[in-house]
Amino acid sequence: MRNIFIILLSLLSLCLTSCGGDQIFQSQSYVFGTLVDITIIDLPEERARELVNHVMQTFQGLHNRLHAWHASELSTLNAGFAHGEKINISAELARIINDATLLSQQSDGLFNPAIGGLIKAWGFQRSEFKAVQPNPEEISKLVKANPKMTDIVIKENKAYSNNPFVQLDFGGYAKGYALDVAAKYLRDQGVKNALINIGGNIIAIGKHGNNAWRVGIKDPRGPGALATVDLADGWAIGTSGDYQRYFELNGKRYCHIINPFTGNPAPGIEAVIILIPPQHNAGTLSDVLSKPIFLSSSDQRTKYVKKFNLKNVMLIDDQQHIFVTYLLAKRLTWLDVHKAKLVQPLI
Repeated sequence: MRNIFIILLSLLSLCLTSCGGDQIFQSQSYVFGTLVDITIIDLPEERARELVNHVMQTFQGLHNRLHAWHASELSTLNAGFAHGEKINISAELARIINDATLLSQQSDGLFNPAIGGLIKAWGFQRSEFKAVQPNPEEISKLVKANPKMTDIVIKENKAYSNNPFVQLDFGGYAKGYALDVAAKYLRDQGVKNALINIGGNIIAIGKHGNNAWRVGIKDPRGPGALATVDLADGWAIGTSGDYQRYFELNGKRYCHIINPFTGNPAPGIEAVIILIPPQHNAGTLSDVLSKPIFLSSSDQRTKYVKKFNLKNVMLIDDQQHIFVTYLLAKRLTWLDVHKAKLVQPLI
């Protein structure tokens, strides 16, 4: 008989189905400002624990190096940008910057890790944030400065910026990148079946017993899941939502996802969920590619769905309209029958 248990984690709910004969090792920790959950199946507990501890240490090291407002390699680089200095950077950070620059260009600048100044101005560069109404003149100045990833120059292990307003914040990239790092490590170590969940950004390795891994898509305005979807080996799922990091002021909700072209939190959208098929950077793409859809205007969203060849996308707006691509609609099992009746085709 199959036992079912559900863990709700920040952006998505994760539903694991346990088959009686499986050895299951599950570990939770708190990294990247969110809950991290790793499940490994069919390995002795001692070996599974050893592997998970290595992954968690890797995550913590990455978090420490990419922290945007504590002392870190990234904050040192940001200080150098602001003062027009050339700063030594690691090969890994150079790769991250180059990759993020390419993705930013492909998104027409909607995904833009260079707008750390705007994120800070809105009060989201802190562990605990409160309602903030930034000075409109400050926001206008930061938008006019137009910090972008292509302002960064990397030569001979040194980086500098042609624009002193560039301030990197990889909050919309690091979790997905970490998924790819962890998945590669576990596969290299011979792990056949595992699930890695970093605050709702999830990647699957192998299967769960005889079944694909099953994850639930969280209701952005409710405590549970709207629907479930199966993740086969190598698939990743990610969400951009307005319900984890946000504040309310004068009856209006302000989330941490900032539009680089307006300088303001994106209005009108509660969540964008995307599934990415197996590829070397599936985790990274699951984190990044929901951003241009979340931030674009209603008449531009399908442009980015098509541009990035995304076949599995769900969008929920603040009027509770649910838009789903054809292929994802076929894969979903709805738990909320009422919400299922509201579904409309995205493309």
